Amino acid sequence: MRAAIITMNEALSNQALLRLMSWMSPSFPVGAFAYSHGLEKAVDGGWISNVQDLQDWLTDLMTVGSAWNDAILLAESWRRARLDDDLAELAELGEALAATGERHLETMKQGAAFLDAASAWPSPVFDQLPGRCPLPVAVGAVAGAGGIPLNPAVTAYLHAFTANLVQASLRLMSLGQRDGVKVLAALENAIARTAEQASGTSIDELGSATFLSEIASMNHETQRSRIFRS
Repeated sequence: MRAAIITMNEALSNQALLRLMSWMSPSFPVGAFAYSHGLEKAVDGGWISNVQDLQDWLTDLMTVGSAWNDAILLAESWRRARLDDDLAELAELGEALAATGERHLETMKQGAAFLDAASAWPSPVFDQLPGRCPLPVAVGAVAGAGGIPLNPAVTAYLHAFTANLVQASLRLMSLGQRDGVKVLAALENAIARTAEQASGTSIDELGSATFLSEIASMNHETQRSRIFRS
């Protein structure tokens, strides 16, 4: 509750904004470009074939799928970092929630890469985090310790997640840059709404109902011709 009160009264300073922009930038070296989160197999299987399919798929991931879980984990790790609470247990939970081998690879590799790159901003939180840390837990903890307000941190994370998959879709489908921008514009309200909900939600609300996405991720492990690692 203490952290929730702090969040409501915090403003995003210019320094905090610059840090958040750096951490969530496509150029930040976490290797996000190498992962499609199962999207490649969904396109290959004909489950996603146009702009509306892509928009619906990404909306589901954010509202009832893996991105929703990521947002909750990020918010909880943010709160724990602020209160010097246990982060190792949360990291184990986040790792266990990876539904497939490739999802596990995706979140753990990016989590490690994020912590390595973000260490350019020294913080005691790096000593609190375990050696193995999924991406949303890593981002939430570093953001919490680094003076980033919670809602902007979750919003930026969800936008980066979505933008990365939109970019992946442009490489996988006959879509143009303008189509990708249309999807991002259409998802603004869903991103903002999901970030606000997740910022005030506990880990009791973790859960996913995007079964097709997880099946796509499982099947991608044996896809013979592919561009992405997941």
